[in-house]
Amino acid sequence: MAMLEVGRLNGHAVPAIAGFRVDFIRDWKAAAACWGQAGHGTAFQHARWLEAWYDVFDSVRPLIAIIFDQISGRQIALLPLICRVHGGIRVVEFADLNITDYNAPILSQGILLDEAQSRALCKTLLIALRRLPERPDLVRLKKMPSDIQGKPNPLVVLGRLGSSSLNGNLIVTGDDFEVYRHSIKRMQLPRSWRVFGRYPGATFRLVTNVGEALKTLDTMDVQQRARMQRIGLTFVLHEEPCAIFYRSLVSSGLESGETVVSALTCDEATVATVLGVRQGDYFVFLRISNAGTRWSHCSPSRLIIERTMAALHEQGVRQFDLSIGNYAFKRRFGAVQFPLTDASIALGWRGIPYVLRDRAAQWLRGHPWLASKVGRALGRLSHEE
Repeated sequence: MAMLEVGRLNGHAVPAIAGFRVDFIRDWKAAAACWGQAGHGTAFQHARWLEAWYDVFDSVRPLIAIIFDQISGRQIALLPLICRVHGGIRVVEFADLNITDYNAPILSQGILLDEAQSRALCKTLLIALRRLPERPDLVRLKKMPSDIQGKPNPLVVLGRLGSSSLNGNLIVTGDDFEVYRHSIKRMQLPRSWRVFGRYPGATFRLVTNVGEALKTLDTMDVQQRARMQRIGLTFVLHEEPCAIFYRSLVSSGLESGETVVSALTCDEATVATVLGVRQGDYFVFLRISNAGTRWSHCSPSRLIIERTMAALHEQGVRQFDLSIGNYAFKRRFGAVQFPLTDASIALGWRGIPYVLRDRAAQWLRGHPWLASKVGRALGRLSHEE
């Protein structure tokens, strides 16, 4: 029989079940001080990323959960969560707001939970969330990878593997970058480099000066906004608070190499830019921009991806993540897709319709022909249309 203990949060009972206890902290800096250790997380659960995120996106309420072993008191995991009102209901979700590519807990060093332990941890978490003073209606956890630096992600037991509409795209190059270059020779990137090299002052560089990197980010905003306008989509990354967040990443992480900015330039213009984050031998591309159709003859976006990879490979990076989304160019770079998991759990009756809707959408994604019919019935166009 599962054991039940009760802790306290601001005078309210917080249960612990099957060997776990949950504490909630409403401030990231306090949570980081309480955690105070290295752990397993993706690049998006790095302390620098989360500190910038919680500092900038202050219109939502932080709800950081730290899970303990109730007997030893050892910290097991930290979950960077928020609680906000969305669609008229109170939702608990990851600190994301469409900025974070992969959501996951931070696991303590040496922690390896089996499926039964993961389910017990999740059960403890859900009971604790139901007892919160604000009584949230829904837990919605999106874009969760199945493993975290080689450790199983305990939260994926709440959903179904691959239930997310998005997936990651990972390239592992090995130690010889020329072998990798040969594997993508059909992209004819050496030819693109020769074409670009005809422009006076043509060069690629990793930007190492913070001031210059911030100016490069300004150019990136202009280029991405122009592209979104051409294809009829709304662009918001140049607006606050998103713009402040990315600049915070650059200001705090460029010198350490945890944030990377690169540029493809010539005397005439900045032709392409990249922003990404690095964690050891892993690098993920966050944003890529180019100066538009005038430069399409030299494939600037593909060229800056390859040149950035080559430069970081020399610094020891071996895993390159082209981030979420299914685009043909990612396959041409040799990226291997990996699935992500979404999970929706009703904490009260008001959350039930949202869970049913989320599960219906997940089911439809597994039946594209039916999804197309439903979309047409609702007056929506397919991606091809």
